[in-house]
Amino acid sequence: MANDSENLLKKVISHAKEYGFIFPSSEIYDGLSAVYDYGQNGVELKNNIKEYWWKFMTQLHDNIVGIDAAIFMHPTTWKASGHVDAFNDPMIDNKDSKKRYRADVLVEDAIGKMEEKIEKEIEKAAKRFGDSFDKKMFAETNPRVLEYQKKIDVANERLKSAMSANDMAAMKQLIVDLEINDPISGTKNWTDVRQFNLMFSTEMGSVADDANKIYLRPETAQGIFVNFLNVQKTGRMKIPFGIAQIGKAFRNEIVARQFIFRMREFEQMEMQYFVKPGTEMEAYDFWKAKRLKWHQALGLGTENYRYHDHLNLAHYANAACDIQFNFPMGFKELEGIHSRTDFDLKSHEKFSGKKLQYFDSESNTNYVPFVVETSVGLDRMFLSILSIAYKEEKISGADGEEGGERVVLSIPPALAPYKMAVLPLVKKDGLPEKAEEVMNLLKHDFRCYYEDKDTIGRRYRRMDAIGTPYCITIDHQTLQDNTVTIRERDTMKQERISILSVKEKIQKLVSITELLKKI
Repeated sequence: MANDSENLLKKVISHAKEYGFIFPSSEIYDGLSAVYDYGQNGVELKNNIKEYWWKFMTQLHDNIVGIDAAIFMHPTTWKASGHVDAFNDPMIDNKDSKKRYRADVLVEDAIGKMEEKIEKEIEKAAKRFGDSFDKKMFAETNPRVLEYQKKIDVANERLKSAMSANDMAAMKQLIVDLEINDPISGTKNWTDVRQFNLMFSTEMGSVADDANKIYLRPETAQGIFVNFLNVQKTGRMKIPFGIAQIGKAFRNEIVARQFIFRMREFEQMEMQYFVKPGTEMEAYDFWKAKRLKWHQALGLGTENYRYHDHLNLAHYANAACDIQFNFPMGFKELEGIHSRTDFDLKSHEKFSGKKLQYFDSESNTNYVPFVVETSVGLDRMFLSILSIAYKEEKISGADGEEGGERVVLSIPPALAPYKMAVLPLVKKDGLPEKAEEVMNLLKHDFRCYYEDKDTIGRRYRRMDAIGTPYCITIDHQTLQDNTVTIRERDTMKQERISILSVKEKIQKLVSITELLKKI
């Protein structure tokens, strides 16, 4: 199964490059590790994902507004946030493969394998006992399941303890005790675990000394926190309210891999929701449910999402969970929902000497709000859509289709780079001129693709490969009765309708508004 997943990821990477979605950065200079450029189709898909998120946050919620904070921030910001002292990953090297890994991820993967073993035991028992099978009772009484569960609980507890105490020796010992092999060399020849700070630093101004040292932001959240009062006062915002932002962040990931899943330069879509202390868990549960609905409205399969509650909480959080997605590499984090307490605003108060409090006119009191955060990786979102959308299909030739195989990207129509292609059947007999007329009628409302080279079947294939949901074909009959053929990407069904009905028919089918109504 793992092999199939690896193959899928390779095919998605290859397809993304061939069809102008994603290119390796600086490729003519042999590329730059874990940095990618979005091509002409990729940037459109990316912008459509942003629009879907932005409209959901700022248009559907009248108490959420957006900002766009600068990437560069005063260096004390990162002292206050804890990034200068604590933004470290525990790294471990295998002496034989010379590869470096995040120690906590190695442990989490080992725990994940034990969890898979439990699932297999349950599946085997379910087949054996049939309808009379009681999953809960089996999990609570089966000796093998209980043994695995005990190992999982102990490993989780030791991981949590080592991480919170910053105890790298305990982390190394856990890797030894779990008998974790290097995935490449297969050996257990590990170095000690060391901490590695992930922030990129640079100098601002003309003198290169520590006084001018600044950082590329490792997250977008702090730009929201330092602007909390600016937005609250100028927008006359009443608690609870949220501030949304889409922006670039930078992390010097040592272990950057799996295509655009983990990159050194990436984009986040974050919303910080400010609430009255004591109401944060209610807001946390609300956003946890709401964000899952937003993802599921895309129709990529509800079974491809799951919650994963954090056992090892960050120092500032009192609750945290991930929405995980079934990527080609398995279930991994797509979005995080965190209850950050009042850590951020209190810390910025302390370091800046400025009050960051909210005056509650109802209770006539000042307080530092608590914060619930939702943070989704835009690049990961892009990969989730691409990996589910990619399909290889066998087809029989009909209606201008060419028989054989096709690769189709079944991207949700509202997010597709092009909404429709306008295709004259042949490049003569006045059909290109008529097609241009149709283009001019539609291009103000939709992003349209025009092509008149090659057979119609091959042009359909190319549109399938970039995820265009509808193809409008102009043929000789169009010149007689002003009707065109609409071909639907996923079913390949064709329908003949009047040119004047095209806009109305397709508008709803490709509308982000219609997508938002499902949430």
